[in-house]
Amino acid sequence: MDTPLESMDKPIPKKKGLQKKHIGYIVGAAAILVLIYMAFFADRTSTFRVEKEKLIIESVVEGQFNDYITVPGTVEPISTILLDAQEGGRVEEILIEEGSMVRKGDIILRLSNPDLYLNILDSEAQLAEKENFLRNTQIAMEQDRLQIKRELLNLKYDVERKERNYLQNVALIKDSLISREEFLRSEEDLEMARQSRELFIERQKQDSIFRSVQVNNLVNNLENMRRNLSLVRQRVENLNVRATVDGQLGLLVPEIGQSISRGTNMGQINVLTSFKVTAQIDEHYIDRVKTQLTAKLDRQGSEFDLVVRRVYPEVRNGTFEIDMIFEDSIPENIRTGQTYYISLQLGQPKVAVMVPIGGFFQETGGQWIFVLDPTESYATRRDISIGRKNPKYYEVLEGLEPGEKVIISGYDTFGKNEKLVFKK
Repeated sequence: MDTPLESMDKPIPKKKGLQKKHIGYIVGAAAILVLIYMAFFADRTSTFRVEKEKLIIESVVEGQFNDYITVPGTVEPISTILLDAQEGGRVEEILIEEGSMVRKGDIILRLSNPDLYLNILDSEAQLAEKENFLRNTQIAMEQDRLQIKRELLNLKYDVERKERNYLQNVALIKDSLISREEFLRSEEDLEMARQSRELFIERQKQDSIFRSVQVNNLVNNLENMRRNLSLVRQRVENLNVRATVDGQLGLLVPEIGQSISRGTNMGQINVLTSFKVTAQIDEHYIDRVKTQLTAKLDRQGSEFDLVVRRVYPEVRNGTFEIDMIFEDSIPENIRTGQTYYISLQLGQPKVAVMVPIGGFFQETGGQWIFVLDPTESYATRRDISIGRKNPKYYEVLEGLEPGEKVIISGYDTFGKNEKLVFKK
């Protein structure tokens, strides 16, 4: 019979098979393996499932890249002559209506200005007064000339008489027939007469110079007054507003009875000997658009060559304006105000890798694009570099190869996902 101690020392057999504690070890090891796989081997790219049929997919191509932009251009006359009021006045009559053809010198409208007529009357009165003054001055000068001539004649005879008397006294004094005092008086009288005549001659010269200057001043004043009167009459003639060139009266602002101030613009005349095309260009191209650039106008399947004549530097509402003129022929029956699409050449054509224009650019700024896998089952994001663009293509500088397919439609629904998986 076994003792209690012996029964306690009896060995307990080990259990065989999977036990509960082993399950914990297995789960922990599996989790570690999963984490290692996720860390080093798993694809962690964020994906987004899309329907391929709703996307626009195009191939990257290599070919001749034409550096041009297409802009709407408006036909305008080659030049426009403004009609400004040379004189202010009230509109009395409109002789030619807006839109009519005019020739140089045709009276378009008439103004009235009573103040100008008063100025003419005042100028005429002043001119008549000056003319009368000149006439009276000339008469007075002629009378003075005759009076001086008479005085000189008297002085001449006075000198001759006193000289004769002196010579007689010279003979008499030798024989002591006259006194010494009488002889000296005759000598002094002769000298006095001679000096008086010389002084009068000097006075005559000075008076002649003064009268000559006075007359010249009066004549010049009269001539100035005549010119002034002519200018005032010309101002009255300017109340007839005339066409300064041949052309079409494109705009006429005044109405009958309206008061027009001097210098006010009343309309314009369009010179239709030729035409120009104006266009608004996005300010993005302001550094590239210069004079002498060429362009083409497409009209009913026919192309016409243009050349940039003027680039306006002002930028308004994000655009600037250019003028283009026809280089050779002009389209028949072209009309002012017509709009055509113009292809403006910015640079020389060159061979380049190109991707078609699409909505992806708004989201990416041309810095990346979704490129399809060769199996075309998914697309991944790829960084690219884009250069110039024309209405059909972007120039790809790097990141894409010819033949690859890319998604060019908008990316606004893709979020920040880097991989697009196409639904089957």
